[in-house]
Amino acid sequence: MAETNFDIVVVGGGPGGYVAAIRAAQLGLKTAVVEREHMGGICLNWGCIPTKALLRTSEVYSLIKHADSFGLSVKDVSFDAKKIVERSRKVANQLSGGVSMLMKKNKISVFDGTAKLAGTGKVAVAMKDKSNVTLTYKNVILATGARARQLPGLETDGKLVWSYKEAMVPPEFPKSLLVIGSGAIGIEFASFYRTMGAEVTVCEVLDRILPVEDAEVSAFAKRAFEKQGMKILTSATVSNLKKGANNVTATITVGGKAEQITVDRVISAVGIVGNVENLGLEGTKVKVEKTHIVIDQWGFTGEPNVYAIGDVAGSPWLAHKAMHEGVLVVEKIAGVKGVHPMKTENIPGCTYCQPQVASIGLTEAAAKAKGLQLKVGKFPFIGNGKAIALGEPEGFIKTIFDAKTGELLGAHMIGAEVTELIQGYSIAKTLETTEAELMATVFPHPTLSEMMHESVLAAYGRTLHI
Repeated sequence: MAETNFDIVVVGGGPGGYVAAIRAAQLGLKTAVVEREHMGGICLNWGCIPTKALLRTSEVYSLIKHADSFGLSVKDVSFDAKKIVERSRKVANQLSGGVSMLMKKNKISVFDGTAKLAGTGKVAVAMKDKSNVTLTYKNVILATGARARQLPGLETDGKLVWSYKEAMVPPEFPKSLLVIGSGAIGIEFASFYRTMGAEVTVCEVLDRILPVEDAEVSAFAKRAFEKQGMKILTSATVSNLKKGANNVTATITVGGKAEQITVDRVISAVGIVGNVENLGLEGTKVKVEKTHIVIDQWGFTGEPNVYAIGDVAGSPWLAHKAMHEGVLVVEKIAGVKGVHPMKTENIPGCTYCQPQVASIGLTEAAAKAKGLQLKVGKFPFIGNGKAIALGEPEGFIKTIFDAKTGELLGAHMIGAEVTELIQGYSIAKTLETTEAELMATVFPHPTLSEMMHESVLAAYGRTLHI
């Protein structure tokens, strides 16, 4: 019989869960993971990874269509929707299999089933093979993730109204799309399908797209998307989805005026809700607010020896936040010295559209709302040699400093490869770097990273190349 007594039981094998399990095993704790569907969770199987595979295809397709600007000649450019999806699924499956191998390597017990708390120190698992197993634990970490939010009247049906899941595996490419919601998920799909040739309309209920980003980034993104032929509607609401045989007619209200548009498919990207149902939380001290488990800075739920991490534990809903959270919770449980609680202001966010968007820390508006005196610098891609050589001269990098202390409060980017560049500012914030250290840092030439240096210099009136 398989071992059923553990130091740590992790419920959920997504990015937060499997990383927490690996760190626990490294620290010598007897560890189990319960996963009801796929190791790697939504991120590896239906989220972060396969969408990036799709977006890479659209990026290459876009480059091929502009081959002439690079002195190349390419004729009769076309694509095979089935092969595009197959590549995306292959990438996802490879990484999901890799996580399973990591479980074996670290001698972590994996239970394929659905778990729920079953009294103090116990987790009941309904296995996929129809058997039932009870695991005992010293500590349990709930890492059950989240799912797409369903709004009344805008529910997904898997055929005409898609969630992210259906949008990732289209049997054929739609000629027209309505995307409801302009957060990272909505904009990434809008960018992918528009680049591949679909007519795309994005509807956002707030007054700007990418609403969590700095206002200047949002405005630049809107202009860039509209230049690509995307239709952007802000301060807009969608209602009355009337389904036809193979299309949907939506009523969109903007500024009190209603209009109807007919599209092949609708993608709903209006947020997520935590997977808190059927976890056995009733009768415990675990609190749930707005579908998410309430935790303290160490992931503790209030119920003895019960912790929560990742999407189920609230924003920001990012895989790398879940991973970091998993490590710090396990290390806190294990009594590792020097463990620091999560600082959400040091968590970068990335959107992999064209152009890419990345940010960390406070926006300019948020910093001003705190009453801080600021030094703000901006540097455009057009002033960077590498960007011009790449044929990617559109975009900018913006940095925000506390004028009194030199603290880096935030950084905001839009343009080619900024999702890779943002990590430089992530390290700077973690090290509590000031403008002085950033100015004294030598950046290699020619690279896009030089713009990070120039943006810092610009905040203090010292920019060199513009």
